[in-house]
Amino acid sequence: MAQIDAFFKLMHEQGASDLHLSSGSQPILRIRGELERIKYAVLEDDALKTLLYEITPEEKIKLFEETGDLDFAYEIPGLARYRANYFRQLHGVGAVFREIPSKIATIEELGLPLVIKRMALLPKGLVLVTGPTGSGKSTTLAAIIDQANRDRKDHILTIEDPIEFVHQNINCTVNHREVGRHTRSFGAALRGALREDPDIILVGEMRDLETVSLAIEAAETGHLVFATLHTISASKTVDRIIEVFPSDQQAQIRATLADALRAVLSQTLFKRIDRKGRIAALEILIATHAVRNLIREGKTFQIPSVIQTGKKFGMQALDDAIMDFLKKGWISGEEAYIKCIDKEKFKSFAGDLVTDFKEI
Repeated sequence: MAQIDAFFKLMHEQGASDLHLSSGSQPILRIRGELERIKYAVLEDDALKTLLYEITPEEKIKLFEETGDLDFAYEIPGLARYRANYFRQLHGVGAVFREIPSKIATIEELGLPLVIKRMALLPKGLVLVTGPTGSGKSTTLAAIIDQANRDRKDHILTIEDPIEFVHQNINCTVNHREVGRHTRSFGAALRGALREDPDIILVGEMRDLETVSLAIEAAETGHLVFATLHTISASKTVDRIIEVFPSDQQAQIRATLADALRAVLSQTLFKRIDRKGRIAALEILIATHAVRNLIREGKTFQIPSVIQTGKKFGMQALDDAIMDFLKKGWISGEEAYIKCIDKEKFKSFAGDLVTDFKEI
């Protein structure tokens, strides 16, 4: 057993999502969204390096020494998998580990709107799960893929950096590919995917023009593609995709994206006050005929209005989801106010948090 495994076991016992190890600091856990120090000696650079390198593949150590950055996955059988990120900082090395549970939570267990179940059964198209870092995008995607794995008889191909949730073959055949380990890049894996007879493709992150272009192409050619983006709303997600392309290609990509897109789920994570844990509030955009026209015509600023009037299609505004949680007593008024869109609507719940809602 590696020495660092003791920290992972403590992390698991405490229900922490992340473990922070930095030279010049005590170890820190993120529990329910807040950082808490572990009662442990301050980590010295050489000691931390020894701790980290014990679990790091030799070729990854060389890469880290050359670049100062590293991503990989580490697994403790019977406990959990961990997404590791190493970096250099002022006082030496640092690392952050995100726990990836071995048991995949279902859509119901996560408290997600049931319309999301339908996305696991779509025959083709592009479904995007977006939100800031640490908002639970990977967990939501894992639940959708798990639903598809149970309800379909298809080939699911995941392309990630690194592999996070591991899906066992239930009714589907699932193949996991890791960028840098099994394939050179997201683009290379996506080009190969079109010759590997997949029905569903999961792209861990659409990072660049090539990946975005190939993901849309795969969705257009009869595959169901799931992918993530670091955007904070459905309309900004559409804008981000289009802005990746050169200006002379943007009119064409609007038309292509309008045809390929099926849904955008934009989520924000909240700490629960009624019990331990966190819950995601979602803005849900369904690509109806009206939405497709707005994308083609470059009128994405009107998408929030369409979401408000599209409840019968399963659409949901972020503020409506937040208000629902607030009325159920699941989240605090202060956090709802900070993370909502319409500050005036939530001002009465903010207490003494601020004196001028426009400042946030």
